[in-house]
Amino acid sequence: MGFNKLQQYVTIVEFLGKTLGPDYEIVLQDLNPEHQAIVAIVNGHISGRRVGGPLTDASLQMLSSRAYESNDFLCNYRGIAGNGRVLRSSTLFIKDDEGNPIGFLCINFDDSRFAELNSKLLNTIHPEFFLAQHGPVERFDSQEPPKNTFSSSDSTTESFSMDISSLMQKMFDDATMSLTTPIDRLNQHERKEIIERLQEQGLFQLKGAISFVAKKFSCSTATIYRYLSEISD
Repeated sequence: MGFNKLQQYVTIVEFLGKTLGPDYEIVLQDLNPEHQAIVAIVNGHISGRRVGGPLTDASLQMLSSRAYESNDFLCNYRGIAGNGRVLRSSTLFIKDDEGNPIGFLCINFDDSRFAELNSKLLNTIHPEFFLAQHGPVERFDSQEPPKNTFSSSDSTTESFSMDISSLMQKMFDDATMSLTTPIDRLNQHERKEIIERLQEQGLFQLKGAISFVAKKFSCSTATIYRYLSEISD
């Protein structure tokens, strides 16, 4: 039932891509634990992704935080393409009859072409000394990145990974970037804090995440399961 409902959105992906044009990437993500992948995409050149690519870190965080329970969609948060371009991203939650999420329909807008036009226009209407002194008007990607959370607002920063291993590595790096102690010297309390951070990010929604984290900590998968059990109690 859920798969058939999701298939209906493939046509919507194609429709939106043709209607909105080449600056809009339209993506349909299947949330089935057996798949968790892109099943349809138009204008994938924007992020460099293709069918079969993994969910994003933001998508996993939406699932982990259950943002879909109090929202039907999240609009206008910040995405970062592989080439560093800043995108304006929005996600529609596709749910089954019981309200469970089965898919995400995502739209990522790349305004870089318009920024180039804006720059040329400014150079036309302003004297060179003015631009040299004051610079161009502030753009969307010059703003400070929003807080990476869905608990209090619908803003986040989303990164687009090409494969599962790269996605897991990035999420692990994000969770441990503030550490001053090497991973192999962390105590049990510090390890549990990182595990909790990774759980909030949604890492453990991914297949193979338990084994991945166990290798990072040089411990058994049973230890990671124990940490997760203690966190949920």
